[in-house]
Amino acid sequence: MDVNWNEELVEHLDWHWRNQLHPRLDGLGDDEYFWEPAAECWNVRPRGESIAPIAAGSGGFTVDFATPEPDPPPVTTIAWRLAHVIVGVLGMRVAAHFGGPATDYGSFAYAGTAAEALSQLDQTYAAWIDGVRGLGAEGLARPCGPAEGPFAERSMATLVLHINREVIHHGAEIALLRDLYRAR
Repeated sequence: MDVNWNEELVEHLDWHWRNQLHPRLDGLGDDEYFWEPAAECWNVRPRGESIAPIAAGSGGFTVDFATPEPDPPPVTTIAWRLAHVIVGVLGMRVAAHFGGPATDYGSFAYAGTAAEALSQLDQTYAAWIDGVRGLGAEGLARPCGPAEGPFAERSMATLVLHINREVIHHGAEIALLRDLYRAR
């Protein structure tokens, strides 16, 4: 039996996106998006209101951040987790591997509403999954290159698996925060 690994890797994430994660984001409102379930949460905040050592972003909203990350790391909000998926998980990889716009935590214009964040997420996810669809067997086998730092020599298939894991992991965190918000 021949296995189309490109199709399998795409379907692995896309099935989760269409059937689990994306439906769980329906109805996300601004209060829930910014809700802080614990003291001193990291969040997306209006410029000038950050509580973190670093307030990254180019627009009217910034994301709380620190380097190195504190131990233990702060609890993060839905807004922060969506920003992480949009910028660090998907956006930077779309830029590095599929010709998308340059993206980094410092220059990104973070969403000030849940609707805007979900639109950013949809656009970035679409660019990522379309890029992965176009890799084919040769593209999956090629090295990631310098954009992936110490993993530069690892295959694009390894990166795709990592991104699948990251989206599923952070999506589950967002779903749990939604459950906690509803039950508060």
